[in-house]
Amino acid sequence: MKRLNLYLPKYSLPSALADGLLTLKCSALFLLFSLTFFVLNPTHAADLKVCKTCDYKTVTSAVNAAKPHDRILVQKGYYTESNIQIKKPVQLIGVGKPVIDAKNKGGIFQVETRHVVIKGFELQNVEVSYMRDYSAIKVYEGAHVTITDNHIKNAFFGIYLQRTDSCTVSRNIVEGEARTETTSGNAIHLWYSDFIKISDNKTSGHRDGIYLEFAKRCTIKDNLSFGNIRYGLHFMFSDGNVYTHNTFRNNGAGVAVMYTRDIVMKHNTFEHNWGPAAYGLLLKDISRSTISNNRFIKNTAGIYMEGSTYLHIEKNTFQGNGWALRVLSSCSEDTFRLNNFMSNTFDVSTNANSASNYFSHNYWDKYEGYDLNKDKIGDVPYRPVSLFSLVVERVPSSIMFLRSFIVDLMDRMEKVIPSFTPEMLKDDSPVLRQYAYDHA
Repeated sequence: MKRLNLYLPKYSLPSALADGLLTLKCSALFLLFSLTFFVLNPTHAADLKVCKTCDYKTVTSAVNAAKPHDRILVQKGYYTESNIQIKKPVQLIGVGKPVIDAKNKGGIFQVETRHVVIKGFELQNVEVSYMRDYSAIKVYEGAHVTITDNHIKNAFFGIYLQRTDSCTVSRNIVEGEARTETTSGNAIHLWYSDFIKISDNKTSGHRDGIYLEFAKRCTIKDNLSFGNIRYGLHFMFSDGNVYTHNTFRNNGAGVAVMYTRDIVMKHNTFEHNWGPAAYGLLLKDISRSTISNNRFIKNTAGIYMEGSTYLHIEKNTFQGNGWALRVLSSCSEDTFRLNNFMSNTFDVSTNANSASNYFSHNYWDKYEGYDLNKDKIGDVPYRPVSLFSLVVERVPSSIMFLRSFIVDLMDRMEKVIPSFTPEMLKDDSPVLRQYAYDHA
């Protein structure tokens, strides 16, 4: 039987119809791309100018009229306004440093949205209130807000971030006129705010220069905090933060870190923080943190430690302090290595009879041991706790006898026959030459 082969032609669209469908498909893709581009890149945003002869005479009117992603350009001048609500993503740019004066009637800017920029303003005279946290700039439940290049004067709170995320506070000058702790706010204040970058700011004349509470994974860098009543930097319950290359000078106390863990503190300067209860750095109930390459210069106490555990304190310079270290008995498992101790009245003070911390390879300018094998490490241990420092710890008023002959005699006798100083608090490997650290 002869096989029957059937040949069926393939179905195909007419060429004109196929070309039309292809063109339609390309047009749809182009339209989708264009919509995506304009949504993500709002290049269609408008500029709204504010000045005495512009369409918008006040910042408030321009903010109310603006659409999302518009830019509000406030021209140089003097504006009396307060309590400006920002609830849409806009940029507020000061041209020529315009002044906004709240005249002590509330705050100035309150941001309650995402993606806002406030730049280039002089903000002044924010109302003092003990019921409301009036601020020159307050961000409430916002994110990705940038506050930069502003000069804030005489504000209760300068910059206040509450329940915010991923904001930037940079290159601002915040000057207060605080006289007491109870009648003043903080220059930069964070509460329940994470991933905040605070850099290149100058804060002075407030209760605390920079304050963090329940703020995590923040970076605090290159700031100058000086002349504040309480602390240059103060944070509590704020884990995982990093602060580097800051200077804390002439504050009631330099920095206080409390009830916190996993903190990195590097390349900071703590200097000239004097007072009966002052210190460069207060550590209270913190753990698993690193303190390295810092300078502690001429403070009442360089570091005051209470309830602190598993800290690594390395490569720091302690110079000209009343006490370089005050380590209370509640501290344990802390390591002190490769530090310089120079010209301090007391290198280490404690209220403990025993020690559970580790000292090694530090430089002590008071060390009088020898090095027979020439390895630049002392052959006998150095005990940094003097007998008189123990006396002062128990009877503070005895400090009046500091330069007396009897004190020198007491300390000499204690070195020959140790009886009262903690036997185990010692550096078994003291180095004979000062470390040449670059703390910058």
